[in-house]
Amino acid sequence: MRVALLEDDLAQAELLQQILRGDGHVCVHFGAGEALQAQLRQETFDILLLDWNVPGLSGLELLAWIRRTLSPPPGVLMVTARNSAHDIVTALDAGADDFIVKPVDRAVLLARMSAVLRRLQSAESAATGETIAGFLFEPATTTVVTPDGPCLLTAKEFALALTLFRNANRPLSRAYLMETVWGRRPDLATRTLDAHVSRLRSKLNLHPEQGYRLAPVYSFGYRLEVYGSDQGRETGE
Repeated sequence: MRVALLEDDLAQAELLQQILRGDGHVCVHFGAGEALQAQLRQETFDILLLDWNVPGLSGLELLAWIRRTLSPPPGVLMVTARNSAHDIVTALDAGADDFIVKPVDRAVLLARMSAVLRRLQSAESAATGETIAGFLFEPATTTVVTPDGPCLLTAKEFALALTLFRNANRPLSRAYLMETVWGRRPDLATRTLDAHVSRLRSKLNLHPEQGYRLAPVYSFGYRLEVYGSDQGRETGE
């Protein structure tokens, strides 16, 4: 998983990063809420670990912004020294997926992160089909029904297409796309992603004249641009 950590205590941040990286996750540390907020406007993370009391924009204020702004929002765990029942209820009501009180136990943190991710994935896959921006995604057959008809994709092509459509009009980094679709594969050539993007552009007819543009973002990654108003998501039968 790609994890963003908001923590202003450097010793605590180092401990959490060691735990996360030791379990194979990518962890990016932020010492202030505004810095993470700025990065969330252009980067994608699977889970956020937010300290409550940080300088400037607090973890709770950032959580409220995330729930208002990001769609779909990443999983959010509050990791804080605040431990009253009122604090826990306040954070959960604000949209946190879980609440962990410091000091952090390694096994508990990893287990709760996994539980949050399973809930998010379960919610996403509950329906047998998912329609986004005029395309119907059928995971059972890795088929995408486009305005021109059904198109059978490979498993990796399907995963990449679904990731791009779920994040339509949002720039996604190369690292995020490769880790989401192929997992942690340091030996994987970066041209693999480019080749899959090229095939998707052709197979799904993602061209401006059709209302879609799968474009590179210089020195960053890719963005699927969807034109027009029909950009919502709904589940299919």
